[in-house]
Amino acid sequence: MKLATLALLSSLLFTAPAPPAPTPADPAAPIRKFIDANNAGDTKTSLTFYAKGDITLVDASAPHIWSGPPAVPHWAADYDKHATATGVTEGKVTYGKTTRTEITGDLAYVVILTVYLYKEKGKPLQEKGQITAVLHREQNTWKIRSWTWAGVKPHPAK
Repeated sequence: MKLATLALLSSLLFTAPAPPAPTPADPAAPIRKFIDANNAGDTKTSLTFYAKGDITLVDASAPHIWSGPPAVPHWAADYDKHATATGVTEGKVTYGKTTRTEITGDLAYVVILTVYLYKEKGKPLQEKGQITAVLHREQNTWKIRSWTWAGVKPHPAK
């Protein structure tokens, strides 16, 4: 009887399903890393935080929306054109508190407080706002699928 019980317990140990892969604790991390890379002028690294396939970006400068696989480089090129045309220099985004995180399976919805600091024709300006992003978990790593910038009207930096 002891042998049968031991055999039954052993079979349960060896046939138990594997635990699910752990979910990364912070889906906001790729957004912060993307901002850090952008602030450093490291476009190559900033692209590594995006998902494969279609991406959608919404920002304050025209044409305001970019979508499809080339959305990120097109957005970056349009930002550079806008900055040159309007005299924007020293652009930097700082980020604060993550105010909302919702995870459903392999998707995450994240809102992060931000401030865009820059100079326009030498005059320091700031735009308080937030980034709202959707991320997809790929091979247990969160990747950005979409983000939207929403900010107040720029005003003199303090």
